Amino acid sequence: MKSFKYIIILVIFLKTGNVLSKNNLFNVNNIEITKKASSNNEIFANQAIKQGFNELIDRVLLKEDISKLENLDFTTIKNLVSYYQITGEQKDSKAKTKKFNIFFDKDKLHNLFFTKGISYSDILKNELYLLPILKKQDQLYIYSQNFFYENWNKSNEDEILEFNLPLENIETIQKINIYKNNLLGLDLRDIFLEYTQKNLALVLINDTGSLEEKVFLKTIIMGKSINKNLLVKRLNFNEDEFYENIIFNVKKEIVNLAKSQNLIDISTPSFLNTKFKLDKKNNNLVELRKRINNIDLIENIYVQEFNNEYVLLKIKYLGKIDKIIDQLKEQKILLSLTQDMWSLKVI
Repeated sequence: MKSFKYIIILVIFLKTGNVLSKNNLFNVNNIEITKKASSNNEIFANQAIKQGFNELIDRVLLKEDISKLENLDFTTIKNLVSYYQITGEQKDSKAKTKKFNIFFDKDKLHNLFFTKGISYSDILKNELYLLPILKKQDQLYIYSQNFFYENWNKSNEDEILEFNLPLENIETIQKINIYKNNLLGLDLRDIFLEYTQKNLALVLINDTGSLEEKVFLKTIIMGKSINKNLLVKRLNFNEDEFYENIIFNVKKEIVNLAKSQNLIDISTPSFLNTKFKLDKKNNNLVELRKRINNIDLIENIYVQEFNNEYVLLKIKYLGKIDKIIDQLKEQKILLSLTQDMWSLKVI
């Protein structure tokens, strides 16, 4: 009977793939394709796969790495797909519109990124607290009459960063006025007092009426201070269009900065040895396996030792240990360190 129990333990961790994981880092949803009414499902699906792949790499890769995959042929792209779903359909006499969810294979994507020498970012719907300040004709606009504050989240669809703007605060206005001649000298934590542990950004837009305007970014992302200058051309835009273009470019730059602080290097996995206590029926072991399958950063789990009381596991993972701890918490798995021994517990 005891040996049968051990066999069950080994079988539970024999295969740890999460190709069909509920985690949606490598899933692209709500892709809308419109074609002629006579088009068949394959034509729709191929177009959805192309569009889904472009959206995926735009979401997880740095802008300088996206170009490395621009010439990838469609056969290779299609082979990266685990499966797809048609979630909606509308049609009239001339055209049909279908919605798709595309599910890409994590392991195949990892292999692709490895061969191309690409690191990817695993950020997904992270929060960032941001305050845009407009300077125009030597006047500072913080909350009122500030196009950027009023319209920053006017278009906020499918963004991997959730931009949160603080409510109007008289103390913040006073601090900014003190530093009005040296806004880059502001300490971000002084104007985001309630969010000092979050990702933060101060955006300074100086509108001088020139053909090209400077935008200054002062950020703290993943605890690291990063400053950046942007130049945005006015082109033939009117003022509102120009300001909207500034928002678009600044968002893209901040997202790229956030990606750069959350990169996963496929070529350098890490390993973690941990103990997991068993209940009498091993139900918690099955539950552990189920929840871990939802974590894309965990590559594999190996059984090192087992007995009636616990299992020693070796976890192969990508990225930093604090990221793994956070993702385990999201799955209600507690990873703790006691007397130089890591232990796992299903909450």
